[in-house]
Amino acid sequence: MNPSFDAGPPVVAVVGIGNMGFGMAARLLSLGWTVHVCDLDAQRCTDAAALGAHVHPSPGAAAQALPPGAAMVVAVVDAAQCEQVMWGEGGAAAALPAGQTVLWCPTMAPGQVEALAARLAAQGVHSLDAPMSGGPARARDGSMSLLLAGPQPVVQRHTGLLQALSSQVFDLGERVGDGARTKLVNNLLAGINLVGAAEALALADSLGLDGARTLDVIDRSSGQSWIGADRMRRALAGDLAPRAHMTLLAKDTRLACEAAQAVGFAGPLGERVAAVFRMACDAGLSELDDAAMLAFLQQHGHCR
Repeated sequence: MNPSFDAGPPVVAVVGIGNMGFGMAARLLSLGWTVHVCDLDAQRCTDAAALGAHVHPSPGAAAQALPPGAAMVVAVVDAAQCEQVMWGEGGAAAALPAGQTVLWCPTMAPGQVEALAARLAAQGVHSLDAPMSGGPARARDGSMSLLLAGPQPVVQRHTGLLQALSSQVFDLGERVGDGARTKLVNNLLAGINLVGAAEALALADSLGLDGARTLDVIDRSSGQSWIGADRMRRALAGDLAPRAHMTLLAKDTRLACEAAQAVGFAGPLGERVAAVFRMACDAGLSELDDAAMLAFLQQHGHCR
């Protein structure tokens, strides 16, 4: 049964309140949900508490605060952190009773999601493979995309939460792992588009063109892409405060290439783009927003 306001505010836990997790927690709080949070970043926890969230010292403590049938949203960075959230010190798994549900929101390899879900299934805990896309602002206003895969009875049980989190929930079927597969396909294209946009503007700069005017043309012409326009506007403004760290698309493009190799697919662009993100990280841009790709290609346009 879905939680309803007739029985009191619906309840959820969000473990990992970085850029996307904080956006989701803030969204749910604004809709009247009771939100339990946990994160290693003390400032994030303070900020969440100021919005009305209940802060807990560990994922296990957050899990213990959940009533039967409520879900835990895991919005950390990668599979290693997901494993730590569940089975590390103070982990949530021991506190999750049979019948509870975990939404896995990070971008991971399909096999990693399947393995996490299998471990929880052994104790009767359900999993929804639910990677997200769209950035922190769209997480906060509920317009992000949620790529959902999992058993239909579990999906139906959490319809209220899913609709609160996203106006764009894509039902990808019952096979856990298909959310991850779809997210890797999407993020590979996002990486290709971002590197392509940065290369085009780096070339424009070398040709003596005005970057902003050139981007105006691209944004209204056949070269337009959402991520290209979004990141290059910030790059041209010198705004590299991290909304999405360079390391994220470096990880995601690498995982996409590994997924391609596993099924014997070799495209012409994926490996090359993954290498560009890896070089940008090696050049010291890891902690910057991935809009820093423009500066990297302006400085290293000769790389082969």
